[in-house]
Amino acid sequence: MKSGKGGGLVYSTEHGRMCPQCRQPIDACTCARQSATPTGDGTVRIRCETKGRQGKGVTVIRGVPLVADELARFAKSLRQRCGSGGTVKDGVIEIQGDHVVLLIPLLQQQGWVVKRNGG
Repeated sequence: MKSGKGGGLVYSTEHGRMCPQCRQPIDACTCARQSATPTGDGTVRIRCETKGRQGKGVTVIRGVPLVADELARFAKSLRQRCGSGGTVKDGVIEIQGDHVVLLIPLLQQQGWVVKRNGG
């Protein structure tokens, strides 16, 4: 095993993948949750995109100030409200279909400043 700051155990047959900072199993790692606080200007931006999606519209929401677990739960509630599918990729919520008009009041109820991007 390599000693020093940059080295160490990265995989254990007992626990699986290990966090390089806290040396705990990934499931029990607390440093990832602390460093995952979102950064930005405090404005939630929402738009409908079709580029790169074969002409199908997708509502894209960026800048939601929630950590990954809370963001996934919030995105699920938005998808259920819209009655369509979607996903969360790199802190960006994508919901299938053009639901911008429906989602703006829901985001404003959370107390966030919401701006509509695009047309």
